[in-house]
Amino acid sequence: MTDEELLRYSRHILLEEIGVEGQERLAASHALVIGAGGLGSPVALYLGTAGVGRLTLVDHDHVDLTNLQRQLAHALDRVGQPKAQSARVAVAALNPHVHVEPVVAHADAALLDRLVPQADVVLDCCDNFATRQAINAACARHRKPLVSGAAIRFDGQVAVYDTRDAASPCYACLFPPDSAPEETRCATLGVFAPLVGIIGSIQAAEALKLLCGIGPSLAGQLLMLDARGMEWNRMRTPRRPQCPVCGDRQATVP
Repeated sequence: MTDEELLRYSRHILLEEIGVEGQERLAASHALVIGAGGLGSPVALYLGTAGVGRLTLVDHDHVDLTNLQRQLAHALDRVGQPKAQSARVAVAALNPHVHVEPVVAHADAALLDRLVPQADVVLDCCDNFATRQAINAACARHRKPLVSGAAIRFDGQVAVYDTRDAASPCYACLFPPDSAPEETRCATLGVFAPLVGIIGSIQAAEALKLLCGIGPSLAGQLLMLDARGMEWNRMRTPRRPQCPVCGDRQATVP
């Protein structure tokens, strides 16, 4: 670690739970972020500033003026640019030592099967049920920890699904693939601007904890926020043995 890096990450290094060893683990880590919008913005920025060595950002969409109310990785002069590339610019402005790979594409099963095995942690920052299910299935298939967030109106939720642990549920244990809810979009229902920052920041924190080995994570729990009254609720989420995605797991994978 260089003198400049020791200074840059000094507030992390002062923490007993991280220290130089933990910071070096972050530098050697690879995070895959699906979605570079409201949730993906704080996720990418915090993982980048924290010194995660490699970020892959996947998003097929382009920056729109309506995004700037809450998607802090983007700027007015980048309206019309792909969100993944715009977010790379934002991360580079804060920490040029992080390697950011933008992928301007839909996160379909084929792409996920190529990208997920390369990552140490996957963060679901997308906004639709089908993509969430595809991300979860790929993470379960390749035994990669998944940090999932969602935010709409004043309501947010975050969870960790870590199928390396046989006792931990996957996303489909809570939200079965055959019970798709009615899609809710912020374009029609709205979203409270700071809400995505709150949920995305928690996602980034859980990912950093997983990468550094700081526990416990939110695995087996669903953390829910009603930002109207700033009320938090925590629900235990057991694994469903008959789950069509992760039901055949036999043992913990080290």
